[in-house]
Parts: sequence; C-alpha cells; structure tokens
Amino acid sequence: MEILKTINITKSYRDGNQTKTVLDNVNISINRGEFIGIFGPSGSGKSTLLNLIGGLDRPSRGEVYIEKERTDNLTQSKLAIYRRRRIGIVYQFYNLMSNLTVEQNILLPLLMDDKEPDLELYEKVMNIIDLKERLKSFPEELSGGEQQRVAIARALINKPSIVLLDEPTGNLDRENRNKIFELLKYSNSAFNQTMLIVSHDEEIVNKTDRMLQIEDGRIIRDVSLQ
Repeated sequence: MEILKTINITKSYRDGNQTKTVLDNVNISINRGEFIGIFGPSGSGKSTLLNLIGGLDRPSRGEVYIEKERTDNLTQSKLAIYRRRRIGIVYQFYNLMSNLTVEQNILLPLLMDDKEPDLELYEKVMNIIDLKERLKSFPEELSGGEQQRVAIARALINKPSIVLLDEPTGNLDRENRNKIFELLKYSNSAFNQTMLIVSHDEEIVNKTDRMLQIEDGRIIRDVSLQ
C-alpha cells in the first residue's frame, strides 16, 4: 500500500540575481514498510528531499502526500502536530533539547501527547543504544555519537508511520553503526514502518531494500536491493 508520494516537487532558492534549483521535478512512490536508501554526493538534494517530505520546508512547486493526505499545504500548527504523531526525524545535527535529560529527550514525542511508551520497544531501544547509565545526563555531557543514538531513539519511540534519517550513522563507529541498523531493521519489521535514510556512503545505502540515487536535484536511479 502506498504511504508516500511526491508529484513534480521542485525546490528553488534565490541566490543574488539568480535562481538555484536544488530539486527538479522529483516524483517518487513509496509503500508502507519499505526501507529506502537515498544516495548521492553532497549538494545533490538528498537532505532537501527529506526536509520536504518531513514538512520542515515547502516545495516551490509540486505536491507531497502522506497516507493519501496532502501535507505540503498544511498550516504550520497542523504540520507540527502531524510531524509529532506520524513522522520520526533524525536530523544531521541531532537537535536535542539541551534542558532535558537523555531520557526526557527520548520520550519527548510521547510526553507532548501524554502517552506511555511501548515497554517492549523501550527496552529494545535502551538495550541497543547502550545508554542506560546516561539517562539522567544532559546532551552537553554526551559525545557526538551518544547524542546521535539519543536522536535515533527519540525518532522511533512513538512508532511513527514514517522515519526520516539524515546521515544517522555519520558519527558512529562500526560497532555502533551495526547496532543502530539492527534497531532500525527491528522497528521497520515489527511496526511495518517506512524508513528513508539519506547517506553519501554507498555501503550504508546497500543495506536498505531500495535505493534512490540523486544527482543535481534529479533521481537518476531507482533500484531494488532485495
């Protein structure tokens, strides 16, 4: 079943007297439960595509549909609620709340909706990110890799329909990278989540089920890796 569709989305910016097109008429269709790798060099439009899908930015032209609902024209307040409840996002720069503990950051999407965590998922997440001894610590007390693991846990904890990950393993060593992929694969399978992971590392993308390759704002290859 289709969960995500973009129709001719284009994103352009003004750069002085010129217009720079970052994404150019991108059309994708993604089904529920797919694990997608978005691959391409820096500046190719990967992160911009993720931002448009997640409602962090709006296309200059085109439409975005999630679960058959058009999302690119929602008001900011409706979009914020939509993101919190249905989309998990791992930012390239973590975006943890500095005044909250590790545990509070992880549970934040649930706390904002006054919900309790799925205990089985919570235990699974805690075991894999291996930060049980740091739950009362604050983000500034963590290494970059530890902050990254907290951000990934936060994105998964409320079992969103779609998880968007922008270079989620960039600051992790091989052991922790493998652990995170174990967690992503578990969550993807257990909750039939759709995952889109952006990376310039082809080794990482090759672990996904399907690859979208972007160059100069266009998808030049869409191939199954199963």
